[in-house]
Amino acid sequence: MKLHNNTIRGVHTALEAIFEEGQYADKVIERTLKSNPKWGARDRSFIAETTYEMVRWWRLINYLSPSKGYWDLFGTYWLMQGNELPPWEEFEKLNPAKIKEKYESLSNPALLESIPDWLQDLGKKELGEKWDAEIHALNEEAEVVLRVNTLKISREKLRNRLAEDGIDTYMIKGYPDALILEKRQNVFRNSAFKEGLFEVQDASSQLVADALAVEPGMRVIDACAGAGGKSLHLAALMENKGKVISMDVEEWKLQQAKLRARRNGVSIFEPKLIEGTKTIKRLKESADRLLLDVPCSGLGVLRRNPDTKWKLSPESIEKVRQTQQEILQTYPSMLKSGGQMVYATCSILPSENEEQVKQFLQSEAGKDFELIEDKKVLAQESGFDGFYIARLQRK
Repeated sequence: MKLHNNTIRGVHTALEAIFEEGQYADKVIERTLKSNPKWGARDRSFIAETTYEMVRWWRLINYLSPSKGYWDLFGTYWLMQGNELPPWEEFEKLNPAKIKEKYESLSNPALLESIPDWLQDLGKKELGEKWDAEIHALNEEAEVVLRVNTLKISREKLRNRLAEDGIDTYMIKGYPDALILEKRQNVFRNSAFKEGLFEVQDASSQLVADALAVEPGMRVIDACAGAGGKSLHLAALMENKGKVISMDVEEWKLQQAKLRARRNGVSIFEPKLIEGTKTIKRLKESADRLLLDVPCSGLGVLRRNPDTKWKLSPESIEKVRQTQQEILQTYPSMLKSGGQMVYATCSILPSENEEQVKQFLQSEAGKDFELIEDKKVLAQESGFDGFYIARLQRK
C-alpha cells in the first residue's frame, strides 16, 4: 500500500491526543476523521486501523524503534506489519534488519504482547496457564458484530438488505440475533442503521440480555445501563411489552440511550438517573428481573479498546472491585422475591467475577439469593470479547 504524508500526520495527531492528553481512542479517531472531509474511504480506514494497531502495540513499537520520534515510531510499526518503507528522508534512521534482529531476540512475554509488566503478573496470577493464550487472543483485531433489532426486522431479511448495499455478513450458532461482517466497514452511514434495524454489539455482550430470561410484560431494571445497548436488547426480547427501566449515574449516557431507543422503535424504555441511595430505595422489590452490568476493568474488551491497558493500574482495578461489591450490596434490593438477577462484567479476572458473586452470597445482603448458573467467556475460546455472566435468583 502506498503511504501518504497527510494520512500519516492524521495518525500522528490521533496518537498525540491518546497518549499525551489521555483521551479515549474511539472518540479521538471519530474526531480526527471528521476533521478532514476530503479523506476518502481508503484514507479513513488507514487512519482508524493504523491508530488502533499502533495503540495496541505501543510498548513493543517503542522498544523496537531507534528513537521516540514520531516518524521512527510509525516506520517501526510499518516494518512490523511486513511492509517496505518508501525512500523518504523521514525514515532514513530506520534499519529494517536491526529492528528484525531486536524483535527476534525478545523473550519478555509482557513486551512481546505489548502490555505493562504489572498486567502480565496479574493475569498469570488470576488465570494461570490460560493467561498467555488469552492475552494473545485479546491482541487480535475484533470482528464487527451486529445485533439485529428483531422489533423491526428478522435476521435473514436484514442480511439480505445489507447484501444489496454491498455489506456481506454471516451468522453463527448460539447467537440468535448476531450478524458478523465479512469485511470491516463503516455501517453507521447505512440507511438500515439509521432506520434502527440493527446496533453494533459484540456477540459476547449479546449473551447478557439472553441470560436474564425475560418475558413480555415483565418489569425489568437495567441498573448500570450506560448508553443503553443491553436495555434495547432486553426490550426486543420482551417484544416491546412491559417496562425496561434504564438507570445510570451519568445523565448524558441516559440521553444517548433515549435517542437510541427512539431510533430502535422501543416504547417501553424509561430512563432514570441514580441520584443516590434514595433512588434505589424507592424501587425496593419492584423488579421481576434485574441486570447489573457493573463497571469493570474492561480487560475482556481489549481488542476493541486497546488503549484501556495503558489507562489501567493495579489501584484502578482495586477501586473498581470495591465499586462492584458496593453495587452488589445495595442494588439487588430492587428485585422482587422469586425474581432473577444477572451480574455481568466485560472482564476476564476471577477477582471481578466469580469471587465477587461468592462474597455477595456470603454476605447479609446476599443471604436470600442463590446462584443458578454462571458463564465465563474467554476470547481464546469464543473468538469474541471476554465476559462473565452469573444468573442468581432471589428466594
